[in-house]
Parts: sequence; structure tokens; C-alpha cells
Amino acid sequence: MKAMLIFNPAAGGWDMRRELKEVVEYLESEGWRITWRETWGPGDATTFAREAVATGYEAAIVAGGDGTLGEAAHGLAGSEVALGVLPIGVGNVWALQMGIPTPSPLRRHLLDAARVLTEGQIRRVDLGRAGKRHFLLWAGIGIDARVTERIEPRSRAKKRLGVLAYVVAAFLVAKDFRGTHVRATIDGRQMRTRAILMLISNAQLYARYVRAAPQARLDDGLLDICIFKGYGFPSTVHHAVTALSGHHLSDPQVEYRQARRVAIRTANPMPVQVDGDPIGTTPMEFAVVPRALNVIVPQSAPAELFSGRSNAQG
Repeated sequence: MKAMLIFNPAAGGWDMRRELKEVVEYLESEGWRITWRETWGPGDATTFAREAVATGYEAAIVAGGDGTLGEAAHGLAGSEVALGVLPIGVGNVWALQMGIPTPSPLRRHLLDAARVLTEGQIRRVDLGRAGKRHFLLWAGIGIDARVTERIEPRSRAKKRLGVLAYVVAAFLVAKDFRGTHVRATIDGRQMRTRAILMLISNAQLYARYVRAAPQARLDDGLLDICIFKGYGFPSTVHHAVTALSGHHLSDPQVEYRQARRVAIRTANPMPVQVDGDPIGTTPMEFAVVPRALNVIVPQSAPAELFSGRSNAQG
């Protein structure tokens, strides 16, 4: 397979260049032809992904985190080029839900992740779209996007703190975050409420530890919307506890819907992030783009992530 390796050298807490070179040697020994590209700033992964489409590559392999993966997915949207991942970021949510080996202090994981590329399957999945930007995992409107604005970009030393850096930033934001009045138009039906956070999910897993949208399927032509209602710090703490315990969908303060299109308008502008990258503020419109992307996943990828309609390729 002719593949472009899109490497984000700023991803994760450690320099992975040496291990990546071993991965390239392994892939080439398996008959792959690899071209190496390095990102130097926002948007580079999208540019390289579009280059891969325009110049006849069969795959784009992202060595980075979820943000870099989301940028590449945006560049590949609507093409036949397959997206693969060598996870070296901090969150690695896509890899975690797929069962792709992720960074661990106990082992070198990248060669195991590379075997997913050579032994895995290609599936066609949906993408979300926020404004003009596609996303692979989710869009977040509200407090999580404000935390993302506060914490990014991070130094490599701060990335080594992992989840702790997010926890500290989330507390500092949450103590003053009040939320705002929201008007959401969901497949043409309007609702009004006061909200702390709105998640528009294509995938099930969120922020590593929260299965925010357990009913989501990657290829069902729907987005899963969770609106966390309330005002101020007490509501934020309440929602954090219920989401971490997995009980948020039974909470009357959480509105859950599935839809193809969502428009969000707020009394005060609220920040928006997609796949961990800030992209602007409300108002914004969101939509699903059905089966817009080929992805390389393990043969053992959880069946519950898909609708059951077979679209696997060898």
C-alpha cells in the first residue's frame, strides 16, 4: 500500500521519532511504500491529507493525537483514501475505543499499533461537520471548549502530566463558568434551555473515560446530541459525577437526541471545539456526513461501534 505518514512532532509527552522510524522499517518490510510528512502548525495535517488524495495515495497514517487525526479526517472527507493511526497523543480517544494499542510506560506500543495497519480491516464511517470543519469524534460547545482554549497549546512537560493538566484547567474554568441560554434546532424541532455543555458525538467515547454517547454508531447516518443543562459550578460538578458514573442519560438535567442536523444559537457566544481543537464560537450549525471516510481498524474492533450493516473491506 502507498501511504503517507503524517507525523505531529509536538504530540504527546515524549519524542517518538526513533520508534516511528522502526515502524516505517516494519511497514516497508511488509511491502508498504511510505512518504514521511511532519506538521509544524494547525492545518498542516489537513493540507497533507489533501495532498495524499490528490496524488494517488491509498492511505494516510497519522502519528499524533486526536486533534491531528481530526485534521487529517477533514482533509480526507469524501475520498477513498483510508485513515490509519499510530497514537502518540495524550487522549488517543479514537484508538482507545477501537482497541488500538496506546502509549504506556510499561511497553513500546507503536509496532503493535502498526500491525493493526497491516492486519486490520477498512470500514466506511460517518463524519460530523461543524460549520465548514469535519470532525471524526465529537464537537463540544461550552465548558469543554473553554477548557481547551485555556490549555492549548501545551508544552511537552505539561503533556507529561496527562489527565492531571485537564483536571486542573477544568476546575479553574468551572469555578467561574455560568453557561448560557441556548436555542437548539434539532432536525427542525426547537428547544430552549440553559446549558453548561453540549456534545454532538459521532463516536461513543469522550475524554478517555466517559462513554458519553453509548448509543452512537459510527456508520448510522446520525449524530448523538447530549445537552447538559444548568447554571454555574454546582451544575458542572453534578454533570461531571453523573457522566463519569455512566448515569447521565437517565438524568432529567440531560437532554439526549439523535439527529442529522443541529443548529446552536446562544444568548452569549460559547466556544466550540472539534476533536480537541478550538474552531470558533456559536452560533454554529452541525450536520452528519454519512459514510464520508474510510478508516483502518482492528479486525477485533468492537461490533457495538457500528450499525451492523457490513461495510468492511479486506
